Amino acid sequence: MTTLHLEHPTHEHTHGPDCGHTAVPHGDHVDYAHDGHLHREHSGHWDECEPSGHTAHGEHGHRHGEGCGHPAVAHGDHVDYLHDGHRHAEHDGHWDDH
Repeated sequence: MTTLHLEHPTHEHTHGPDCGHTAVPHGDHVDYAHDGHLHREHSGHWDECEPSGHTAHGEHGHRHGEGCGHPAVAHGDHVDYLHDGHRHAEHDGHWDDH
């Protein structure tokens, strides 16, 4: 899965451990959920951190939802759930891996 490099041009808020937004571990960096999308710091600016393509998460027996024990993160028109260091989103009867 690749990530688009889309700079967020007017991001005045500085994210960090105490900023009030959900931190989402993502490979070698941390994304922050903010206003329904994800930001990451990159080379002195903030990027929109969104996956491209579609990656189904195979063999996912756990059903996410209210009270499942995993943090819910608003993401565009749906909700992702943080699980094992990545985000899962329900899609067409399976879970996508973001």
